[in-house]
Amino acid sequence: MQMQFIPKYQTSGSAGFDIHAVEHTEVYPGETKVLKTGLSFEIPEGYELQIVPRSGISAKTKLRISNSPGTIDSDFRGEVGIIVDNIDFHSDKKIPYIIKIGDRIAQGKITPVIQATFIEVDNLEKTERGKEGFGSTGTGALNTINSSYDTKTTYVKPTYTTLTNDKKD
Repeated sequence: MQMQFIPKYQTSGSAGFDIHAVEHTEVYPGETKVLKTGLSFEIPEGYELQIVPRSGISAKTKLRISNSPGTIDSDFRGEVGIIVDNIDFHSDKKIPYIIKIGDRIAQGKITPVIQATFIEVDNLEKTERGKEGFGSTGTGALNTINSSYDTKTTYVKPTYTTLTNDKKD
C-alpha cells in the first residue's frame, strides 16, 4: 500500500505547502524523472496549482524541477507528478540523487489565474526598453533576438479577465 502525505504549510507565513515523494527513486546525472506524489487536487476554477522548487534542494544539490513553475490547471484531476532533472553533468562519478519515501521534494502554491483575450494590432506602444531583452537591463547577457534579424512578427495586445467567481458587495 502506498504511503499518503497530505500537504501542509510548515509555518503560518509559508506561501507554499510541502509535497512529498511516495516512492523511492534514484535520479542519475543527466536523467529526467517524474516523481510520484500520490496526490490529485480539485483546484477551484479561477486558480491554478503551481509546483515550485524547495530552496534547500536547489541550494544544496543539482536536482532541479524541470518546468518551474509547473502549472496544474483547475480542470486536471490526475495525479500530480514532479518533473526533475539531475544536472550534475560535471561529476566524474555517476552517483544518483536518492529520493526516499516521504522526502519533501517540491512546494505547491495556489494562485489566481488571469486569462487574456488576444487581438492582433498594427503596432505596440513604444517603451524605453523597446525590443531589447535577455539581459538588456543590466546583466549584458544573451540578446539572441535582436532587430537586425528581420522576421515577420505578429503584434498582439491582450485584454484581461479574471476567472475567479468572487462577487463584490
